[in-house]
Amino acid sequence: MARKKISLSNIIITTFLLVYSAYVIYPLFLMVMTSLKPTMEIMKNPLALPTKPIFTGFIRIFRDANFLLYLKNSVFVTVLALTFSLTSSIFLSYALARYDGKTVNRLYFLFLAGMIIPIRLGVLFLNVMLNALGMLDSLFSLVLIYTAMSIPFSMYILTGYFRMIPREMDEAAFIDGCSSFQMIPKMIVPLLKPAIATVAIYNFLPIWNDVYFPLIFIFDSSKKTFMQYVTLFFGQYQTDWNLVFAALTFATLVSLGFYAIGSKQLVQGLTAGALKG
Repeated sequence: MARKKISLSNIIITTFLLVYSAYVIYPLFLMVMTSLKPTMEIMKNPLALPTKPIFTGFIRIFRDANFLLYLKNSVFVTVLALTFSLTSSIFLSYALARYDGKTVNRLYFLFLAGMIIPIRLGVLFLNVMLNALGMLDSLFSLVLIYTAMSIPFSMYILTGYFRMIPREMDEAAFIDGCSSFQMIPKMIVPLLKPAIATVAIYNFLPIWNDVYFPLIFIFDSSKKTFMQYVTLFFGQYQTDWNLVFAALTFATLVSLGFYAIGSKQLVQGLTAGALKG
């Protein structure tokens, strides 16, 4: 049996991937190990393994009366923002992919500019706008911000995927009497599962982990998000690092769980959108 020849390029690529994997995994491993150590041990040996693992931080978080409230607020904002973003991006991408002309191309690049220009540059204008709308200190203000923040990348991936779907499918659906609002959810969306999983995972992480906008626009303690709740553990003179890392570990596990749900479709969706966008 002939032995498969291992090329130098394969060795280099494999080595690079192994090093990069260690680079990504080590901070997560260190975070979990730190959450199992008391604060004093963290200060003395921050990089060492716990001598005696403790679960005090996790117990205190789950016993906190406000834990479920803050978790519910984060879930509410994340789910609603992803729903609005995906729904609007699907119809927007369909229009950009199916119609031609200078106006359509300008709109495409206008939305694409949202991937280049950070939304945080407009925080002062957002404050003025939300104040005029009476939406300051409201979870819906975060939903609107995250929806607008998520649309550019979603549009880019979904538009590329729509262009892969033959237009004859649309024509056949229209001949059978379907309107665009009937045809897209029934025929097109099932074909977009890889792309939808991609944009959902990609947009979930910055929404779930965001602290910046909640700190600026949310003042009522009953409306704080979970990551904003973590900032309460940082004291002026003393910080309970065991509690902080326990909360961060829990937030990371939620992100990993969401990623695991759609990971099978992630690579396929990213590749298709990048090639056809």
